[in-house]
Amino acid sequence: MSIAGNIESFNQSLAGKHCKLIAVSKTKPCSAIKEAYDTGFRRFGENRVQELVEKYQSLPRDIEWHMIGHLQTNKVKLIAPFVALIHAVDSLRLAAEIDKQAAKNHRTIDCLLQVHIALEENKFGFDGVELVQLIEGGKFDEFQNIRFKGLMGMATNTGEKHQVQTEFKELKKLYERIVALPPRNNFDFQELSMGMSSDYQIALEEGSTMIRVGSSIFGERK
Repeated sequence: MSIAGNIESFNQSLAGKHCKLIAVSKTKPCSAIKEAYDTGFRRFGENRVQELVEKYQSLPRDIEWHMIGHLQTNKVKLIAPFVALIHAVDSLRLAAEIDKQAAKNHRTIDCLLQVHIALEENKFGFDGVELVQLIEGGKFDEFQNIRFKGLMGMATNTGEKHQVQTEFKELKKLYERIVALPPRNNFDFQELSMGMSSDYQIALEEGSTMIRVGSSIFGERK
């Protein structure tokens, strides 16, 4: 099926569900993104800053760019002028830099807090218990140019459905626990970004509001 056909198929499968599709376009050429764009689709995700900046400069400006990969603090300034949502805020240090660069650009940048839910140690993110303690302790309150919109998590890369399901369930519980905390000025939790091409159907069952899908739209990467 074509890229346009894949987009349409996802649009139909998500109809009536409170879930947004993020088309992960990393390593794919601008022509492939343009094919999806021409269907009316606008939300694209990249995991490398330089590639994201180059595509932003080459493609229509009404695209909603999502930074979904690990973000180094020294590269925040490159995407701060335009990024729509940063999915992977995994430390207070990174949050502080995003806040600083957002202020310089006279913006409030929407962000998700990344939580480590997988068995793999090489994946990034806050520990769930630690994150709640940091929020309750007011450690995020100083960031007035960030709007924290929810959580993001990456499940273990495994064919064991029960393992993935358990991890997504735990992330949803953490999301609900944070929503139940006393209100904070820069917290507006609405999004739970979980699920990729291999596990998005499980994520949908567990309450995902954003799925990050690449190969099922653009084809396998070489």
